[in-house]
Amino acid sequence: MNSLKLGYKASSEQFSPQDLLEYAVLAERSGFDSVFVSDHFQPWRHDGGHAPSALVWLGALGASTERVAIGTSVLTPTFRYHPAVVAQAFATLGCLYPGRVILGLGSGEAMNEAPLGVEWPEGKERFARLREAVDLIRALWSGERVTFEGRYYRTLNATVYDRPDKDVPIYLASSGPAATRFAGRAGDGWITTSGKDPALYTGTLMPAIESGARSAGRSTGDLDMMIEVKVSFDPDRDRALSATRFWGALGLDPEQKAGVEDPMEMQRLADELSVERTARRFIVSTDPDEHVERIASYVDLGFNHLVFHAPGPDQAAFIDLYGREILPRLRDRYGLS
Repeated sequence: MNSLKLGYKASSEQFSPQDLLEYAVLAERSGFDSVFVSDHFQPWRHDGGHAPSALVWLGALGASTERVAIGTSVLTPTFRYHPAVVAQAFATLGCLYPGRVILGLGSGEAMNEAPLGVEWPEGKERFARLREAVDLIRALWSGERVTFEGRYYRTLNATVYDRPDKDVPIYLASSGPAATRFAGRAGDGWITTSGKDPALYTGTLMPAIESGARSAGRSTGDLDMMIEVKVSFDPDRDRALSATRFWGALGLDPEQKAGVEDPMEMQRLADELSVERTARRFIVSTDPDEHVERIASYVDLGFNHLVFHAPGPDQAAFIDLYGREILPRLRDRYGLS
């Protein structure tokens, strides 16, 4: 297994950019190894929601921290952004914060793109756009005066003039077999999320990532295997459960939220769920040892980069508590202390 890394998910959908920056800085001080942020144009819910620009915010994060890896989990380089703009932005971040920046990419959500007038396509086209975008980004990082003639994107004699000495690693997010094979074949890392049917990981996703890596002449050991682990940790179990309600959209079935473009409608659907449903994607426990045991199941699957997403409003308390109670236990368990 690659060295175990323990990260913090900065929930841009839930907190103002100022508060989020304070939490991310606190995460570095509390021993987290990385900070990842999603790039949303609109949040999962209207009331209390936020959606700062991830590109701008990452620049501030890099300037405010010293050692943590920073990146997107995830950004969509296919509609709001031309892939060349993404290539330029992350090359700039890589120059400013060398060795610390990661570009996490995914095929997107309707609520981030459709409000800008995009006719939201089916999954097959979204996946094709993502594959082409990755090719173009890498071409711009490796060449000069790049003329690219793709099905969806084109450049003419384009150059990214300011590039770091080493390309920014690209991590690819997925939750299905085809996109996961692509991540294994084309990504420097893979991103997925926790809390789903265990059979999805063992029977579908892990075989797919292994297959994709083999097709590129490598193994999963050559990838950073990253998973966002959703956790709610509080001495009071009722508070730990109720904290998940803000993220009720995660408890919706895929068909319930497919194509939903309006945060107000997503909020309405999520608020109809019971707290048992909103909590089902999270590890909810008052016991630190239970957290460690359940988190360890993902390490046992082969994940080496765990990014913790906590749903509660008091992120400072979560960061302090996880930094004192959970991170040391995990590092002890895997001989990293």
